[in-house]
Amino acid sequence: MFAVMPAYPEKPAEIRAIPGRIEWVLSGGNMSYVVGINDEKMPQSVYFGRRLSESAVPPVAGMRPGWASFETPMTTTPLEYAAWGAGLALEPALKVDSANGDRTLILKYMSSQIEANRLEIVLKDTTQPLKVHLFYEMFPEGVLARWSRIENVGRQTFKIDQAASATWNLPRASNYEWSWLAGRWAAEWQLHTAVLQPGTQVLESRVGTTSHTTNPWFEVHQAGLTTEQSGPVWFGELGWSGNWKIAVEVSSTYNVRITGGYNPFDFGFRLPPGQALETPKFYAGFTEGGMGEASRVLHRFQLAELLPSHPRPKLRPVLFDSWESTRFNVAEQNQMALVDLAAKLGVERFVIDDGWFGSRNSDHSGLGDWFVNSEKFPHGLKPLIERVHASGMDFGIWVEPEMVNPDSDLYRRHPDWVLAFPDRQRTEERHQLVLNLAKPEVKEYVFSVIDRLVTENSIAFLKWDYNRTWSEPGWLAGGNETDQINGTEGREVYVDYVRNLYDILARLRKKHPNLDIESCAGGGGRVDLGILRFTDETWPSDNTDALDRLNIQYGYLHAYAPQTMMSWVTDSPNGFDHRFIPLKFRFLAAMQGGLGIGGALDHWSADDLALGETMVRFYKSVQGTIQQGSLYRLSPPSTGAEQVEYVSQDSSQAVVFAYLQAQHNALTYPRVVLQGLAPDSMYRLYPLDPEKYKGPDTVAGSLLMGEGLELNLEGDYAATVVRLERLHEERRP
Repeated sequence: MFAVMPAYPEKPAEIRAIPGRIEWVLSGGNMSYVVGINDEKMPQSVYFGRRLSESAVPPVAGMRPGWASFETPMTTTPLEYAAWGAGLALEPALKVDSANGDRTLILKYMSSQIEANRLEIVLKDTTQPLKVHLFYEMFPEGVLARWSRIENVGRQTFKIDQAASATWNLPRASNYEWSWLAGRWAAEWQLHTAVLQPGTQVLESRVGTTSHTTNPWFEVHQAGLTTEQSGPVWFGELGWSGNWKIAVEVSSTYNVRITGGYNPFDFGFRLPPGQALETPKFYAGFTEGGMGEASRVLHRFQLAELLPSHPRPKLRPVLFDSWESTRFNVAEQNQMALVDLAAKLGVERFVIDDGWFGSRNSDHSGLGDWFVNSEKFPHGLKPLIERVHASGMDFGIWVEPEMVNPDSDLYRRHPDWVLAFPDRQRTEERHQLVLNLAKPEVKEYVFSVIDRLVTENSIAFLKWDYNRTWSEPGWLAGGNETDQINGTEGREVYVDYVRNLYDILARLRKKHPNLDIESCAGGGGRVDLGILRFTDETWPSDNTDALDRLNIQYGYLHAYAPQTMMSWVTDSPNGFDHRFIPLKFRFLAAMQGGLGIGGALDHWSADDLALGETMVRFYKSVQGTIQQGSLYRLSPPSTGAEQVEYVSQDSSQAVVFAYLQAQHNALTYPRVVLQGLAPDSMYRLYPLDPEKYKGPDTVAGSLLMGEGLELNLEGDYAATVVRLERLHEERRP
């Protein structure tokens, strides 16, 4: 189940100090980033772009004068980490309240050190006993991570009102466009692009998780210069699974700065003497290879450096989930029958969904009581798991550990364990409340019950769900009134909750090294580079309609690797749009990442099951290339004729998917012009549907990338796929 990851790229990551200056060059892949200390002893952005040669390093320009007395140099200079003070009028990276009422800071350079591919710059306020450590970590894929640690070195407590991870300053230009991902539940990952005008654009979440409505990813490119295939792109992602904010500011003179970190809304973090607050990692990079290469850089980085099993992440197995077959009516007998059907299709992982525990017969009760329902499973889970294993599959299970139903044994024992304010009505969503994971006793409970579940059963996979947002983010005292409200009116909960979630996941992975975990939050509500350090895959959307899913997946794959994206084949008509889509189209739409089957197999016809077996067999032949190869977006779904290509890292295999939503005016399907192949090699073509491809069996890579393929797709909801294998004999020039 392990794919071979190539030694990519050829240019390693390195950080070097410039002799005679307080300045550093950070290079990785095809990009360089230069930071230096200016004449006011402040860290200043110097360069962010294509990789520099050793001799081509620009010096620090120094503080820029304001346009008039209404602008200070703090506002006009591209500073790396500007605190609120000395007239800063832009988004501050840091804002702190001091014990004497001073709410300003002026951070000056103290020291620095380089260790391997990490640079640390230490700053200190000119008056207050407060230090800020700026961290830079360069990766060979061409991604730079930045974050900060704010340290109290005094004797009195500070209150942090705002704490960002970093500010990214882009070269001055007036032709910038930017792209971001936004949507809603069941319509996540919609790609938006607009001209960057003077002013401030804000992406954020205030709902306690990453959110369905916006994702902490951005892309900035230049109109007239950048396309999918070429041109400059600056891109970034924030690695945090709680409330976050990214502010994109454009000055009247077209200076562009992007600041991201904790969301300051309702934020307040007490920093007692000797304590420190560390911010999330903010990742960014640059490419001249267009928007497609920006995605491929992020994909390679996630596989090689970020995912739990990096640098050789396990392939995602073909999965079956029981939800659409049985809903809450999970029981030993009906799951046994589904095991047999799933095994015949070639499924590799069998997952029972919601309804197996406590008094869980609907979404009204049972959350929090993580013990097997003895009426549904009178012998426990062991007989079912043994049947799954005997059928050649591993076993997974659905959990929602961060939630509780008021109608549950856990809530009746511990009503003070939920997020709530004293004397305020507790808002229920989906008949449930959010457990206050920031409380140590709640964290330990969640870890212990899930650990016991995994330990006592041979569980290979947790579908970790999260089905509501925060409403009353308060910290309740315990029943004996000894539990103190935490920190600054309990507002540290925004940080401590997510830290404790990460800790639980890390401990589970350490104790159960073969355990896989999926991040699911009613679909794509918790997908970011923070949660992906602890989870192997995500569930991008609850909307599994194949046509909608093409657009959802198109947006998702701009920011996240196909390996992380699970997509299911479900039944038609789908409950969202009620349209009838052929089973083959649904399978081919679901093959763009990790393949899952969520349909009610016990209602599939013999022909459906036979087609499913064929499709699963084909998917397994290209599984590694789809999940860990290079993705090329040949034609977007907005054209009605989406074309997607995956090429293995050594160019020995390629997979081309073609989709036709609806034919109009008897027009033929557009030619499929490939990318990323070895031009001097010959490729043998293996179409899934031979009648849809009438060309030669063997074609040169250069011809496939020049003239392309002609596929015969007609009518509505037509789709096909072609596998290409490079021949050992290479063409002679």
